Amino acid sequence: MCYDISFSSNIQLITDYLPDLVVDPQLSIGFDFDMAIHVMAQAYRKYPVIIAEDDTAGARYKLMPFEWGVIADYMNTPEKIKQSRQYMCNAQSEKIINDKKSFWRRIRAKRCLIPVTGIYEHREIKGWKNKVPYFVRLKERPMFCIPGLYYYSPIPDVETGEIKGTFTLITRSANSIMKQIHNGGPNVFRMPMFLPKELELKWLEPGLTDEAIQQVLDFEMPSEEMDYWPVFTIRSTKPRPDGLEKTAPYAWPNLPPLGIDESTEQKNLFS
Repeated sequence: MCYDISFSSNIQLITDYLPDLVVDPQLSIGFDFDMAIHVMAQAYRKYPVIIAEDDTAGARYKLMPFEWGVIADYMNTPEKIKQSRQYMCNAQSEKIINDKKSFWRRIRAKRCLIPVTGIYEHREIKGWKNKVPYFVRLKERPMFCIPGLYYYSPIPDVETGEIKGTFTLITRSANSIMKQIHNGGPNVFRMPMFLPKELELKWLEPGLTDEAIQQVLDFEMPSEEMDYWPVFTIRSTKPRPDGLEKTAPYAWPNLPPLGIDESTEQKNLFS
């Protein structure tokens, strides 16, 4: 699945992507893009997402500060939210149209785009205590968008009374390179739904038929269109030894090449 994303730029990159975008005032004033170089799903923090929603002013595309991790209507108490929300940060593409019992199918008309400059995924190495994080991005695209779904919380925030917008990020089966990176764990061989820009924008179109939605979800980004490299530990307050930012390449000692999931050091011990 995908629980770590990055946006290492500023709001202008998003407005350049979609010039007719109406930006929520909270994002223009109060959102700290410097803190978005690593955003983790289960922090449930606000993050800018693009939705298509008509209003009295006729605005079509809006950039909104929604929280990552959908709060569904059956999560109608703080206790239920705490118990279930952690499972609502990703939506499997296979369930949006084809699983008639899925909550994701119910909200398939509430489509959004999640602007990123890249994502992080963790690779498992046999014999290593910790997984190795990789930074992954699309070639020739300083910013791209991952499709998602959004939903407004059924209960107001206990502190502010706000009806919060929440979102989930869509994943699919991994392509050949992402299978080598996301090679372990309970949701092995998955990746975010990477799309070319024309399909990103199509995802926002109102009134898409189920067939049209499925056509978008069936797209698999070729491995050749992606850049990727190992980075230093991201889920820690521990500073990088080289002092560089989180997305910079990091040379892990004895890290085997992709496709070989056993360290060269361990192999030498038994050769």
